[in-house]
Amino acid sequence: MSKQLGISRRAVLAGSAAAAFGSFVVLPRRVWGANERLNVASVGVGGMGSNDIRQVGATENVVALCDVDANNLARSAERFPAAKTHRDFRTMFDVQKDIDAVMVGTPDHAHAVVTMMALKLGKHVFCQKPLTRTVHEAIEIGRAAKAAGVATQMGNQGQASEGARLVCEFIWDGAIGPVREIHSWSNRRPDISPRGIPRPKDTPPVPSHLDWDLWLGPAPVRPYHPCYHPFAWRGWWDFGTGVLGDIGCHNVSAAFKALKLKWPVSVEACSTHWNAPPEVRNETAPAASIVTFRFAAEGERPEIVLRWYDGGMMPPQPLGLDVGRNIFENDGTLIVGDQGMLLGHRLLPETRNQEYGRPPQVLPRSPGHYQEWIDACKGGPPAGSNFPDHAAHLAAVVMMGNIAIRTQEKLLWDAEQLKFSNSDVANQLLDPPYREGWSL
Repeated sequence: MSKQLGISRRAVLAGSAAAAFGSFVVLPRRVWGANERLNVASVGVGGMGSNDIRQVGATENVVALCDVDANNLARSAERFPAAKTHRDFRTMFDVQKDIDAVMVGTPDHAHAVVTMMALKLGKHVFCQKPLTRTVHEAIEIGRAAKAAGVATQMGNQGQASEGARLVCEFIWDGAIGPVREIHSWSNRRPDISPRGIPRPKDTPPVPSHLDWDLWLGPAPVRPYHPCYHPFAWRGWWDFGTGVLGDIGCHNVSAAFKALKLKWPVSVEACSTHWNAPPEVRNETAPAASIVTFRFAAEGERPEIVLRWYDGGMMPPQPLGLDVGRNIFENDGTLIVGDQGMLLGHRLLPETRNQEYGRPPQVLPRSPGHYQEWIDACKGGPPAGSNFPDHAAHLAAVVMMGNIAIRTQEKLLWDAEQLKFSNSDVANQLLDPPYREGWSL
């Protein structure tokens, strides 16, 4: 991630907080005592943000809560009455100096601006997946985290599981031979993530408990509507990243680690947007899509094709399985090698899994996804989904798939220049502009 995108940097944030964020504040790593607690802030305390701060609140000090929705804030404050409350994260950073670490649980479109501010102030950061909404944001966050030298973790909790480690160990042990295909899918219901729809035309009043301007943050201005908040924003391109962004960083994390996947050479997609009018395809993710990433051969590893499916689209059933068995249910990943297959962390067919047993253990086991981050904050080893080593690159590649969905082109990636070599339209989507007054 050392190459520049070649896209101009935006102006720094206006206001009193802006001056503090113009450069990195790299603080010396303090030595933590065995019983010392982190002072943790949470930005975005509804939905997964509420769950995240509860996970660390039992062992660490929750000193600040921030949310643009006063109802979310009040509920969280009941659980953590000693924490100071804020509506604007910029004000929180400006006035509250006792924060060691920050958890980011906002909608996707605000992940990068909150995370970057925290990194530039030398705070440890836990950010929900996907790490960012755009490719450019992911690259910049990865660089910033490396420069800041702080502990980071993306919220793809499955990376800390036993299964994720077994995927690596099976592949490294040669259990399925050279890998050539990865198929990953999600049947995320449209009522969880409405998509394939146009922008609503009615403009109901903004609820009194919601600061709509702050909720929009860096996104373009549009009228409030309950189809965006609460928790209905994922399918809207200005705010979310569709099913691929929602689940992709969960499903393919282990495969990226096991196979050390770098940048794909190409990405292309087909979807239910193929004949949708602009007022639909430019607003929301498609109801269903298939995205194909191609990774060039490297060393002894052959070319790998990774295909993503959502909205009911599924890969063909592999040969050699029991007749009538459907392996493509819910969310999952199938890794296909020359000598076998892995469904999740189990070999297929089941007789092969029973014969092979477990591969030799070569990876340390995780103390838990949140504990990894806490330990890293206190001087322990980097967390498994830290930004510079894993999460930023994984998120950037996943976001490339959304660009292929939106352009409906086969896109060729220039890994040196960090841009597409054959599409100006696609390159514009790498780093779409922020609303005036907002920047990284």
